[in-house]
Amino acid sequence: MGTDNVIFLEVIEWFDESGKELVHRIPEKGSGEIKFGAQLTIRESQAAVFFYNGRAYDALGPGRHTLQTANIPVLTKVLSLPWGMTSPLRAEVYITNMKVFPNLKWGTRDPVAFRDSELGLIRLRAFGIFNLRILQPVLFINSLVGTQGVYTTEEIEEYLSRVIVSRFNDFMGEHIDTIFNLPARYNELSEDLKKLLQDDFSRFGLGLTDLYINSITPPPEVQKAIDDKSRLGVFDDLNKLLKMKAAMAMEAASQTQSEAGAGMGMGMGFMMPAMFADAFKSTAPQQTAAPEMFKCPDCQQPVTREAKFCPSCGHQILLFQQCSQCGSNLPPDARFCFKCGQPVDIKAQQKKCPHCGHDNLSNSTFCNQCGERI
Repeated sequence: MGTDNVIFLEVIEWFDESGKELVHRIPEKGSGEIKFGAQLTIRESQAAVFFYNGRAYDALGPGRHTLQTANIPVLTKVLSLPWGMTSPLRAEVYITNMKVFPNLKWGTRDPVAFRDSELGLIRLRAFGIFNLRILQPVLFINSLVGTQGVYTTEEIEEYLSRVIVSRFNDFMGEHIDTIFNLPARYNELSEDLKKLLQDDFSRFGLGLTDLYINSITPPPEVQKAIDDKSRLGVFDDLNKLLKMKAAMAMEAASQTQSEAGAGMGMGMGFMMPAMFADAFKSTAPQQTAAPEMFKCPDCQQPVTREAKFCPSCGHQILLFQQCSQCGSNLPPDARFCFKCGQPVDIKAQQKKCPHCGHDNLSNSTFCNQCGERI
């Protein structure tokens, strides 16, 4: 309200009604002429980045903030006559949604090649979900959003899904020997894959809060071969079958009116108190989760929400950009990395597979197309 006028000061705020917007720019179209003294209100689940004359000045936390520019109502318009009544002092506000975005889907568009120790070279399809949140608003806007007015989960979900699939292929080649061991290790694989992906997400100022593997399925002909092998294992479980039959016979005997049935019923009566105790234990009220603590990513010491540097170790908390070669944090006006010397505007090159020529991420170990080691 009040963001497109000549006389009055602006009152800037934003509500995400769709639930899918990561970043919203004010104004949405083109650049703005935000005036001196404009009021910006940020909610607890938001953060704002103020751009003035093309540069990010600061990240603003929850509360009401007074923006300071050189745009004075009426006077600036008169002085902007040589530029067609358009002030050259441009200012915009990017408001980021800091909540957790759940249930984003990832999966293989095409089957991924995998060398199985028992079945040979096969192709697998994998699917799952992941939860995402913004950790570094300035770094996220400078590296991914750019000058877009609105940036939603649909625009980033496909790209991040491809990153997850590429890392998943490397992880499978290093840690899994056969698909017969997969079903019992889904939770373990999810946690290890999440740790492997943290660096990829942090380069864009994002955090991967959770990642789940829903299914890893081979082609139908391989599934049929697995079913045939499982049928051969039925003959090894005759002992379990006999135990199940005996338990069913005991249940049938306890329902009769004979002395044996009365004894079985008495035994069940002695077991009921313990069963009720376990049931009441499971319904005990759960303790509320402790509030989220903000910690330094380097020394893990607590820091305030408004801190730009860690008071314990001096680590830079608010990131503007990172080196694509070594991942070092860079100041906003850096042209070269102070650690490795690479120019900031040079991006990481993709790694081409020498076997099939497919492009992979720069630090991939296995090809995402043919499964061979690069």
